[in-house]
Amino acid sequence: MMKFLRNGIMLCAFFTLFVSVLKGQEAVKIPIKAVVRASNGDPIKGATISVEGSDVLTISNQSGEFSLSIAANAAFTVSATGYQNSLVIATADLKQVTLKNEENIVNVGFKKVEGSDLPAGVSSVNLAKLFEKNFTTYGLDGMEAFAPGFNGNNLWGMNSSLVLIDGVPRDVGSITPNEIEEITFLKSASAVALYGSRGAKGVILIATKRGGLTKQKINVRSNMGLNVPKRFPQYLGSSEYMSLYNEALVNDGLAATYTPETIYNHSGVNPYRYPSVDYYSSEYLKSSYARYDGVAEISGGNDRARYYTNLGFISNGSLLNFGEAMENNTTERFNIRGNVDMQLTKALKARVDASAVFSNGGGVNTNYWGSAATLRPYLFTPLIPISMIEASDEVSKAMIKNATIIDGKYILGGTQLDQTNPFAAIYAGGNNRFVQREFQFTTGIDADLNGLLKGLTFNTSMGVDYLNRYNQGYRNGYATYQPNWTTYAGSTQIGSLTRWGEDTKTGVQNIADSYYRQTISLSGQLNYNTTVSNNHHISAILLAAAYRQSQSEIYQPTTNSNLGLQLNYDFSKKYFVELTGALVRSPKMPPGNRIAFSPAATIGWKLKEESFLKKVSFIDDLTLTASAGILNTDLDFDEYFAYESIYTATGGTWHGWNDGVGTQSTDSRRGTNMNLTFAQRKEISIGIKGAMFKNVLDFSANVFRNNITGIIGQINVLYPNYFTTGFPSSSFVPYSNYNSDQRTGLDFNVNFNQRTGSVQWTVGASGTYYTTKATKRADLLTYENSYQYRAGKPLDAIWGLKSNGFYMDASQVAAADGINGPKPAFGSALAPGDIKYIDQNGDKIIDDKDQVYLGRGGWFGAPFTAGLNLTAKWKNLTLFVLGTGRFGGIAMKNDNYFWVNGSDKYSAVVRNRWTTQTKDSATFPRLTTLNGDNNFRASDFWQYSTDRFDLSKVQVSYTIPDKVFKSKVLKELGVYVAGFNLLTVAKEKEILEMNLGGAPQTRLYNLGVKAMF
Repeated sequence: MMKFLRNGIMLCAFFTLFVSVLKGQEAVKIPIKAVVRASNGDPIKGATISVEGSDVLTISNQSGEFSLSIAANAAFTVSATGYQNSLVIATADLKQVTLKNEENIVNVGFKKVEGSDLPAGVSSVNLAKLFEKNFTTYGLDGMEAFAPGFNGNNLWGMNSSLVLIDGVPRDVGSITPNEIEEITFLKSASAVALYGSRGAKGVILIATKRGGLTKQKINVRSNMGLNVPKRFPQYLGSSEYMSLYNEALVNDGLAATYTPETIYNHSGVNPYRYPSVDYYSSEYLKSSYARYDGVAEISGGNDRARYYTNLGFISNGSLLNFGEAMENNTTERFNIRGNVDMQLTKALKARVDASAVFSNGGGVNTNYWGSAATLRPYLFTPLIPISMIEASDEVSKAMIKNATIIDGKYILGGTQLDQTNPFAAIYAGGNNRFVQREFQFTTGIDADLNGLLKGLTFNTSMGVDYLNRYNQGYRNGYATYQPNWTTYAGSTQIGSLTRWGEDTKTGVQNIADSYYRQTISLSGQLNYNTTVSNNHHISAILLAAAYRQSQSEIYQPTTNSNLGLQLNYDFSKKYFVELTGALVRSPKMPPGNRIAFSPAATIGWKLKEESFLKKVSFIDDLTLTASAGILNTDLDFDEYFAYESIYTATGGTWHGWNDGVGTQSTDSRRGTNMNLTFAQRKEISIGIKGAMFKNVLDFSANVFRNNITGIIGQINVLYPNYFTTGFPSSSFVPYSNYNSDQRTGLDFNVNFNQRTGSVQWTVGASGTYYTTKATKRADLLTYENSYQYRAGKPLDAIWGLKSNGFYMDASQVAAADGINGPKPAFGSALAPGDIKYIDQNGDKIIDDKDQVYLGRGGWFGAPFTAGLNLTAKWKNLTLFVLGTGRFGGIAMKNDNYFWVNGSDKYSAVVRNRWTTQTKDSATFPRLTTLNGDNNFRASDFWQYSTDRFDLSKVQVSYTIPDKVFKSKVLKELGVYVAGFNLLTVAKEKEILEMNLGGAPQTRLYNLGVKAMF
């Protein structure tokens, strides 16, 4: 690799020297007289003609005409505000220069097109422009409101979307929104066909910013924000917990554990002796934490070289407010990027991009939030006051002489069962530092091969990325102390201490959790463009592309390679045809099946160009498209060599011999299937897009249906039952292409632009609705009852029992005997207050055979995703509002916040439990200290709607007028305030806003300043 780069650098140096020599030679000049026009044919006034970076002419006439005397075959640049720069070669027959609208040039993968010519099933967002009024901290945040078909984590309801940054598979989080120019969403089969197997379920293209033919510009931006928690889980204090736990014991026919005196004492009599720990109190958490960032962007260039540089820093704090977490719980990120484009010769361009990201995250050696969700409030006292140790207790005083002393007043509390705990770990357990380094390098060559064939060009690109991360820190041992309390003369004191553990500090820094990832990406393509008789436009792309991604501890790297050919024809910009074919290869397939052909086609009709619409003044554009494709993919294959039979001892059964020695068996895991092949995405889609009333209104929509057939699975019921054994656990069933899935949906986008007086309004709406269906499953052999067939049901279906209230008294429980009424078969004894279920098949037994379809989950995104955005601009003041909604899905309350059994920590939901007094209004079953198998299982009793609408962003921006500062250095100055995640409107708002076992969701209030020099 280093040899390749060295040779490339030497080649670039050679070309630069060669150009310099040629530059010094005298050339014959020729007169040029031409006109500069936009893509729609309108002349452009104010265009600038530049030679070698120096402006030599500015067009001032309305016709866009210019005259120039320049050396034959010399290169000059034509630029105009709002248009893409064009490098032109001087020839005697040059009569017109066409500039494309810069905002409308969209990257669609292996080519760029004007926005009005976007292929079917493609959406694009100019994030750089949007960022000026919509500051964001994550590149894909809020894209549902601008990109139809994108629903938060995938495209058209398909998971595994391929994300490419500057053509290389990379994580969205590896770059900041400041660095992004545009994001393109390739959804349809025809749009992604050239990306091979790994792109068959949608591709998200992210293009970073590049320099332009302008004088040097420096943009500086700084932000300061406060993250404020939206909601904390609510857990019961010690006294309430003890009272309800006693109730649970009585419900189970057991004696109560806690006396009334104990329960009373834990209500606040002495919080050190009788603790009631609230993990979410202000004693341990801040009310907010800060976020800071700063970025400097430097760009510019001439017709020889253009550059863009980005330097950025981000810092995020933490809510934890004690011990090591006060100073060592901050994440920091520093990034530097440089993108350079060079015009080496008239026919040869080069680009070199490099990016480095250095991330560090301070942390503590415990999971505080996980402990907050599980540890009961009365177990231990986090801190024990030294002042409460009995004055005459010299033994205890000697014991803590070398102990960890907190604030000069406390020692760490604990018990024999809780010798280690999150508080002690944060105070004395040392610290941990997350370290990550990421380097991205991309280079490419663009060659104009007009000398071989007019209209022929060549592009090649190579990307090399390396990421590594690890944790480093100190793992200190610590002692905790259990006080033995005494009461003397009416005063509560610590009579003695019991120590658990030892205070140890080795000073050794530990390195753990090391991980690395390397990505190598290569592509090369020939492009051909020509026009015949002014009306017939023909273009073609022939490409080869591949990438390989290796990760630590994974033997087989992820690979993708394919050859592609795309042919395009349009007649008079009115009728369009695109044919695409790709040869895809996958090492996951058996020999002989590793290569497959993926065809796709698109046709388009620009109705506006037809005579019957051309004179309709209020229609500016109206285009219909239809596309279809069959894409081969290995994305549904979780492992390599799935076609081979394997034997393994891992997870095998242990057998004991007569001599007492045990050994592990070697068992079969699957059989052989050399006919295994690719799954296929078969799709048809229809699209429409248009603009009306002089572009006041523009819209687009796509209707699609795709079937993914031949999904791999180890379908046991397709083979005799002796192919699988329960003891030892073995299987001779091979993987096979069997299951099929279907997705049908609609996406749409509407934008309205209008000026009312001095206010410019922009209102946009975007949405995606889709359904999914399992079209082929081995149901007949798997399920006895048709209502449980998976075929015909959504792919993200949630299954469970149908509840029918509670068992209200002992007579109803007695009737659930399997004769008079259905009897649950879940192993626990029934009692009044347990959930009653409907016997779906009438066999008088409640078991998994009575599970039915309850609704759609959110595994592939909400069934209906929508976004709204509004911009109001008055003079230098801009208001931006963003709202997003997700509708049609359900979820299950199935974590230990709701499913409370055994000695689990109790949350506030148990307050409305079933008792004989509350049986008519209860929303929670009776409490139990047993496993609660009957109650705590998937059923509609625990289901809730995930429908929500979020006010995701409100931002007000103000640009200070130039006349205020009158500086030749400072060109622009602006300030803005923004609020993130401000409001959620939902029936189940409390659940949707609450994180369980993790850091809470937050609202971000941000103040920002930007300046241009």
